[in-house]
Amino acid sequence: MRDEDGEILREVWEGRIPAVFTLADQDKIQDEEMPPCYLMLPRMSYLPLITEKLAKHFQNKEKSRQVDKLWLDYKGTPLKWHHPIGALFDKFKGLPLDNDEGLPWKLTIHFSDFPDQEVVPCHSREQIESYFMSCLKEADQLKHGGRVMSLMQKKDHVQLWSGLQNDKFDQFWAINRKLMETSSGEFFKHIPIRFHIVGSTTVQQKLIKPVSEETGELLTFGNLNALYSNSKLIVQGIQPAPETPVQWLSEHLSYPDNFLHIAVHQ
Repeated sequence: MRDEDGEILREVWEGRIPAVFTLADQDKIQDEEMPPCYLMLPRMSYLPLITEKLAKHFQNKEKSRQVDKLWLDYKGTPLKWHHPIGALFDKFKGLPLDNDEGLPWKLTIHFSDFPDQEVVPCHSREQIESYFMSCLKEADQLKHGGRVMSLMQKKDHVQLWSGLQNDKFDQFWAINRKLMETSSGEFFKHIPIRFHIVGSTTVQQKLIKPVSEETGELLTFGNLNALYSNSKLIVQGIQPAPETPVQWLSEHLSYPDNFLHIAVHQ
């Protein structure tokens, strides 16, 4: 890994979103005064990895609020825990940051009336880990035909997950770099991308190759934008230059699950 690559990867990893959480009115006990909770959310992480802090902050004297009943919404829309925090923010807030109320991101926390028709319940960190590892295997299948993950040992999988949940860049990337490597002059077979369509619950995946089979030219961010005419595409909080190769984006702006999560503002 070149020094400049490492600097970019670390900057992306350290991305944070200021957020403020308030308790839903229906969960408040009469005359209860519960101050909001302010957190800096890691873009690369998942909401269930911060819910223990929230549950502790909003716990009542009766200890009746259970973390496994906790869910979050933004302006009445339940947030799906299996999407990275940064991907959720890019979808619901987008650019510019001064739209709506600006920052911090105002979220509502609930401990009742779980919306199980819209959100899959998350009962444990093991459930998140299982989903995360499944995404990694899918991404590796797209990029390397599944070769890299199959050659990893159990301790490598553990290190990937531990690095993510404990927010340890060096620990995570010591293993994740294997998933990003290609032989000199070669590219990924396909680029793992998920398009999050604003105003919809739809998440689209398209089979995208980093190099055009017709022209032999590198696929660019501009080519991705052309897939959604009259739309604005946001990845990791930014709109990359149109000429940026998608291979480069995949290597540098992917989330820990090795997917590019792109918000499509139509």
